[in-house]
Amino acid sequence: MVLRDGRPREAAALEARDTYMRRVSIGINWQGDFDMDQIVEQAKVADDAGVDSLFVAEAWGRDAFTILAVLARETKHIKLGTSIVNIYSRSPAALAQHFATLDELSEGRMIIGLGSSGPNVIEHFHGVDFGRPLTRVKEYVDIINTLMREEPLNYEGKIFNLQRGFTLRFNPARPHIPIFLASITPKSLRQTAAIADGWFPIFIPKDHWKPQLDAFQGYIKEAGRSVDDVIVRNPDGVTVTDDPERARQGTAGTAAFYIARMGDFYFEHFVRMGYADEANAVRRAWSEGGAAAGAAALPAELVEDLGTQGTVEECIDAMEQAEEAGFQMHSVGVAERDPKKREAIFRQLVG
Repeated sequence: MVLRDGRPREAAALEARDTYMRRVSIGINWQGDFDMDQIVEQAKVADDAGVDSLFVAEAWGRDAFTILAVLARETKHIKLGTSIVNIYSRSPAALAQHFATLDELSEGRMIIGLGSSGPNVIEHFHGVDFGRPLTRVKEYVDIINTLMREEPLNYEGKIFNLQRGFTLRFNPARPHIPIFLASITPKSLRQTAAIADGWFPIFIPKDHWKPQLDAFQGYIKEAGRSVDDVIVRNPDGVTVTDDPERARQGTAGTAAFYIARMGDFYFEHFVRMGYADEANAVRRAWSEGGAAAGAAALPAELVEDLGTQGTVEECIDAMEQAEEAGFQMHSVGVAERDPKKREAIFRQLVG
């Protein structure tokens, strides 16, 4: 496969590994005001600076695939992915079509990011029963991988029974697109370790990095795989900003929303890590006083442990600490608006 600048993609990938030290990823927001020209500009700046990957989220706002189709045509080297799309609102074959098409448009740069979401979104936005999430994830991965390999789709699962031998009516750009899974429960972590190419953890304070990673790497070995087979993204999002307090407020608001408003999965995640009192306080405060009260109920020291906000140097230190712990990919935000300054910051972060 050849890139638009004439270089073989394999050579470009090797060059990137030799040149850049850190696997930095960025996200595109799905909420609020929308300016596609600005999103394209952000993506091109990151692409030019050597950022490893760009992820587009999808919840109940704009869809991820339309944005990714534009970015696939407007960028050259940066990997593109979803973080995440759910495994209920589209069939596994539809997701395979989406990702195979995008992989073709991007010349082999897609990452498939999947997750179950939760019953609030699935049942009350999409109107689909939130049943057997672990089984669905497994069968979606199986079916997508089968279609990418161009094998006849004959599949007998607990949910899907597909026996007509369909194949995609074009040749996928690659026989396998990396699949990353968002998972937080012990059972889902064990499954992720067995079937995924990457894991998207979330809301893990620094004191819990080692036990969480040790457990996950143990599951990888139980599945007969090497820990090098699965990329783990750093849950400690880093933000380069001259207003760290504002960024911390954003972290607190997001964590409180997930604890109080996104069902029980994230609430129970905090409880398992020993933050039952804090999680219950957030739910009570949110119920009585809304979003601001819920965010304010999170202890400042816990909020600080969920992310790093500050100078480029402070963020680099945080990423190095995460790499020493065992994380290989970093989720980064840059508050700087000027494109040239933002590109310079990305280059420093990439190394």
